[in-house]
Amino acid sequence: IQGMLSAIGIIIFLKQIPHAFGYDVDTEGDLAFQQADGQNTFSEILMMTDHITPTAVAISMVGLFILILWERPFMKKQGFTKILPGSLAAVLAGVGIHLATRGDGGLTAAQLVQLPILQPEEWGSLITLPDFSAIGNGAVWTLGVTIAIVASLETLLCVEATDKLDPQKRVTPTNRELIAQGVGNTVSGLIGGLPITQVIVRSSANIQTGNATKMSAILHGAWLLILFLLVPEILNLIPLASLAAVLFVVGYKLAKPETFKKMYAKGLRQFVPYMVTILAIVFTDLLV
Repeated sequence: IQGMLSAIGIIIFLKQIPHAFGYDVDTEGDLAFQQADGQNTFSEILMMTDHITPTAVAISMVGLFILILWERPFMKKQGFTKILPGSLAAVLAGVGIHLATRGDGGLTAAQLVQLPILQPEEWGSLITLPDFSAIGNGAVWTLGVTIAIVASLETLLCVEATDKLDPQKRVTPTNRELIAQGVGNTVSGLIGGLPITQVIVRSSANIQTGNATKMSAILHGAWLLILFLLVPEILNLIPLASLAAVLFVVGYKLAKPETFKKMYAKGLRQFVPYMVTILAIVFTDLLV
């Protein structure tokens, strides 16, 4: 489990390096070693050296500065930091730099968040009802069972990892978690949504920003839906370089150098499986 956390942190960090420098050919959020653009995690970093955008670099550096500043003890004592978390401040700074530099040498649309802008009368098009004529198709059932097993395994692993990260050391009831996932996947599938599973990146980000109850996950979904429907134009002003800065910090916290030292100090019986897990995930992907 510790190897899984460290591996995800390393992948997040490596995958965000091209975005931080303005090379956004690979999709944001891709965690697989082999990429759709024909490159892999490491070759993409080499490719970016010929496509560096100074504005993107400035945005990611300013974002990192803000995030590190917000982590300092004297800043945590400031009341406004509880209302304005460092990640939001970094994103707002990135939007400000983008707006100030729009035009000559500024960011292109491909270097920004890209959400479809829908009118209220088009919202219904987001819902896709099931085609029940495929109910007898064996391939559909095979795929459904495969997704259910893989998603359940990933969720159980993420539950264990999240419990280890939880500063309150609470224990998640795994039965309830899987029942909720099954209900959520049923509803999501019936309206054309993607499969649902627990995601360690969001869970760890939630913990790192001080959220402590299930309402943080519920409100996260609610805010995403509201902002996507009502103000996609504003979200489309966010540079991917700003998100890279935020994810650098998330990745670093999941794979701190101290963790490697701690696992090595426990002896080879712990360190070897730890490193094998990291290498296996980094050079394939988490699902494999």
